[in-house]
Amino acid sequence: MAASALIDERVLFSPNIPDAVNRLLQAAVAASSIDQQRAEALFLQAQALDSCCLQSYFALYKFYFFQKRLADAERIVIAGLEESARQGGFPSDYRRLAQNRQQWNLYADDITLFYLYTLKALAFIKLRQGFDTEAKLVLTHLQQLDPKDLSGASVIMDLAAGVTE
Repeated sequence: MAASALIDERVLFSPNIPDAVNRLLQAAVAASSIDQQRAEALFLQAQALDSCCLQSYFALYKFYFFQKRLADAERIVIAGLEESARQGGFPSDYRRLAQNRQQWNLYADDITLFYLYTLKALAFIKLRQGFDTEAKLVLTHLQQLDPKDLSGASVIMDLAAGVTE
């Protein structure tokens, strides 16, 4: 039985993800390489089922990114930032958050770490869109918000530096 569960789950999401959302996301991941329309519908259905489930934002913005639908990916990233900030009780605007960074522990839990990781995704999307200045602005703020680099933003910073050179 355990072996079939491993085969059914293509992606390991958070252990706290609701079962129904996980099933939809797994089906979407499975469909993403063969039927993008069906995959998108399943990703959207998962998000509609539980709009508080941060993993549905993550899965959807990754899907859009890999489909090279960068404007859609950015839209979902921003929605994910807003939802995680709402759940965490902190400002969603990274500029405002960086101004008062001592007030917030952005290493506190999965919600705050999701925010940091998603902010890194925003910088990467901006970079891929050719908005180098905007990407670097996000990265500068992210460096202030995540001095330990738990989000792995240093990799995107290196890419952004390479674009400048």
